[in-house]
Amino acid sequence: VSVGMFEHVGVGRYDEYFAKVRELLTENGVMVLHSIGRFDGPGDTNPWIQKYIFPGGYIPALSEVIPAIERQGLKITDIEILRLHYADTLRAWRERFLSRREEAAAIYDERFCRMWEFYLAGSETAFRYQDMMNFQIQITRHQHAVPRTRNYMFEAEEHYRQREATRPSLRLAGE
Repeated sequence: VSVGMFEHVGVGRYDEYFAKVRELLTENGVMVLHSIGRFDGPGDTNPWIQKYIFPGGYIPALSEVIPAIERQGLKITDIEILRLHYADTLRAWRERFLSRREEAAAIYDERFCRMWEFYLAGSETAFRYQDMMNFQIQITRHQHAVPRTRNYMFEAEEHYRQREATRPSLRLAGE
């Protein structure tokens, strides 16, 4: 599983990245690539985010990623587009940040707090209204490595949901 790092690979290294994925996957191995993505095709990174938040980061379009997967002889066995999920996540992060903003300002400074709040609000807006999304691509070496339908995912989720229901709830880290 790759979560939250593909945006830092760089378009020019996608072939190298997926060659390594192919090398590391066993014959029946499965990889899930989770990344922020663009609905509207290749583009540029927002200059403010590039400078202050994620230097060197780039948000890919599927049209840039899929050809690199195919060139390495890998199979895409599923793609899921998470449209507004990250907008909701960013809103929750902003609400939590604002609820403890004074603590953050004491640790960092007011400039940091203003930039972080701006980043969270701007990113939420981009995911709600400006063609940003998350995608998850399931990748294998062979098409028979996973079942034909997604039912196995739902069954596993239910298994873990039931297992979690029997455990005592955890407190938040630091509590």
